[in-house]
Amino acid sequence: MTITTGAGAAEPAPALPVRAVGATRLTFLALGTANAAFAPLVPVLRNNLGLDHTALGLLLLCFGIGSVTTMPLAGALIARFGCRRVILAAVAVLMALLPLLPVLSHPAAAAAVLMAFGAGIGTLDVAVNAQALMVAATRSKPVMSGFHALFSAGGLAGALSLGALLAAGAPPLLLGSAVSAVLAGLMALALPGLIARRSAAGGPAFVLPRGRALVLGLLCFIIFMAEGAMMDWSALFLSGYRGFDIAAASLGYAAFSAAMAGGRFAGDGLVRRFGERRVMLAGTLTAAAGLGLTVALTGPTPAGQAGALAGFALVGLGAANVVPVLFVAAGRINPSAPGPAVASVVSLGYLGLLTGPAFIGFVAGLTTLPLALALVALLLAAVAGSAPFVTNPPQTRRPGR
Repeated sequence: MTITTGAGAAEPAPALPVRAVGATRLTFLALGTANAAFAPLVPVLRNNLGLDHTALGLLLLCFGIGSVTTMPLAGALIARFGCRRVILAAVAVLMALLPLLPVLSHPAAAAAVLMAFGAGIGTLDVAVNAQALMVAATRSKPVMSGFHALFSAGGLAGALSLGALLAAGAPPLLLGSAVSAVLAGLMALALPGLIARRSAAGGPAFVLPRGRALVLGLLCFIIFMAEGAMMDWSALFLSGYRGFDIAAASLGYAAFSAAMAGGRFAGDGLVRRFGERRVMLAGTLTAAAGLGLTVALTGPTPAGQAGALAGFALVGLGAANVVPVLFVAAGRINPSAPGPAVASVVSLGYLGLLTGPAFIGFVAGLTTLPLALALVALLLAAVAGSAPFVTNPPQTRRPGR
């Protein structure tokens, strides 16, 4: 592989930095921390602006718009500037905006900041996954699930830390500033291992999701839709259909998150032992069975409550390593420049995270929430059938087929 110098000449690509693996872990930790820090600040923002639920929902849509519209462009930035510059620029944007989130007092300013914050999160997500794929391509053993496990760990740490600060009555400006300081420390440690390599001369800077990338993106859409269902509908399901009170209803998402984090920490070992195809097949079927169990045991009975929590945990455990497998498959489309393909797949995935819960709400309005969740279970089962396609490298397909 070659890179382009400032004068336009081609030269061999340098080897990856010695600390690339550690740096990649730190960037996933930073991404998870920044992403999770946003959730505890939403009630603060709502109180500052005096918004009702409808207005707040429209405002939060700005975050999603910023993420989804920027992700495809992130591939172009990575191809032109390399992962290091894109990661550092995205983190700098997040560090600048985080202290503003809890002190905003005007809806228009809040909309602009949320859109920019979403753009920073989306860009960083694509960049860290592009770096991860470059690192994974040089390793003899799977490492992708372990990287994503650090994202989950960062999410738990970010949410718990900000929650503790809020409970302690910390001033609003300190909330976001504390997260920014953590991000600065993580980037300082990661900097020597960030990859500066750019794409080969003449490589595409932007890839529309088509062909293999489109299929992978649609599969990612379904997995992220299931994750969005857990985030937005699990508490409502437990309180409305299983007799949990409002406080205890959060246990559903907690069970999902904890199981996902644990599954990802074990994921690389599972891939080494059983292979990507079996991990994806077993994972999607486990997630589908988990949602099936959740809706099958009806009523606010002890069995129904225990079954619902166990089902949500199975969804997290099953889905944990499917997305890393999909991202690795996206990286195989163009191993020398994975950024554009990863950007298109991640973009479709996030679209599922953002629009999926609304679709579930629409179906639930026409039928019931348990039936809507059962539909998601069927979609997860359908994803299982794609495992041979996903895990078969493009170059191994037979001519003429």
